[in-house]
Amino acid sequence: MPLPSPAGPPSVTAVVYCEANFGAADGKTANGLVRSSERYKILSVIDSQKAGRDAGEVLGEAPNGIPVCANLDDAIARAGIVPDSFIFGMAPASGMLSPIERRLVLEAMRRGMNIVNGLHEFLNDDPEFVAAALEHNVTITDVRRPRDKKNLRMFSGHISTVTCPRIAVLGTDGAIGKRTTASILTCALNDRGIKAVLIGTGQTSLMQGARYGVALDAIPCQFGSGEMESTVVEAFEGEHPDVIVIEGQGALSHPAYLSSTFILRGSLPDAVILQHAPTRRWLGDYADVPTPTPASEINLIETFVDTKVIGLTINHENMSDAEVSAAIERYESELGIPVTDALTRSPDRLVEMVVCAFPELETRLLESR
Repeated sequence: MPLPSPAGPPSVTAVVYCEANFGAADGKTANGLVRSSERYKILSVIDSQKAGRDAGEVLGEAPNGIPVCANLDDAIARAGIVPDSFIFGMAPASGMLSPIERRLVLEAMRRGMNIVNGLHEFLNDDPEFVAAALEHNVTITDVRRPRDKKNLRMFSGHISTVTCPRIAVLGTDGAIGKRTTASILTCALNDRGIKAVLIGTGQTSLMQGARYGVALDAIPCQFGSGEMESTVVEAFEGEHPDVIVIEGQGALSHPAYLSSTFILRGSLPDAVILQHAPTRRWLGDYADVPTPTPASEINLIETFVDTKVIGLTINHENMSDAEVSAAIERYESELGIPVTDALTRSPDRLVEMVVCAFPELETRLLESR
């Protein structure tokens, strides 16, 4: 379940563990927390392969003053304090801790740090970790743990009561930037007077401080659509937004990561923005499976549910700025929809994408000027 949303700037300090993966696809939790976190004040990232560098620079962005450290001792020394929390910042395909990682998490607990765990392995179910938490008076938060099965919700049709536009940000692969684009879009809409609420569907967005969300890939499939629907309805009734933005997971075409099916059926989005990495020839965790084209994924999405793909966003991994511009021009011509890169182009382009699809929102823009 989502963690309680913080009030005001984050005061809980944290170090994020991302050994050998910071800035890479499996480091997406650390990458996201370094970019934005309403819940934790990130003091450093642990990745010995990139130690000594600035975390923002590793991500190809402006320096942000968050150092990358070689190990836990280095992180504590640089902070000058023992951080409140140790966040496991990787999302490996296995979803499990390695023996080395187990020892490191136990060491962080010994030093008095609370553990924030986004893996499928729930540490509160492990006797060794439970005993260590009691011994050292620390807590373990298993972010992906769903509510008790008796309290899980089935699809009910109440999604029909949500009258504002619902926009899902989906992708052609996992770890391709859907959450980042969804977050930037939500902030951009709010900054321009259109009240938007983000629905988190994975562990990273919940750690970042999403007020509404569910770790969808940990929900039994029978309840996936219902939990998605109920979360969207809760956000609509609780916030009365102009727009609801829903973070995607995996890809509808993906052979292993199929949470997008529950997002599409549970939230019944009025529109979809699709994220694609033009240089990614093979799926991230499946090197023998070709990455689908945007055209094929759009066709699959629009066939699977009654919705419309209103725009494409580019993941610029391994691309120069000129190549991004060329890709934008090419896909706009090929697909006949707006195309942008949420990280390297103005967020105004994302807002225009939404307002073009939902012209009734333009009055909100005018009111905010």
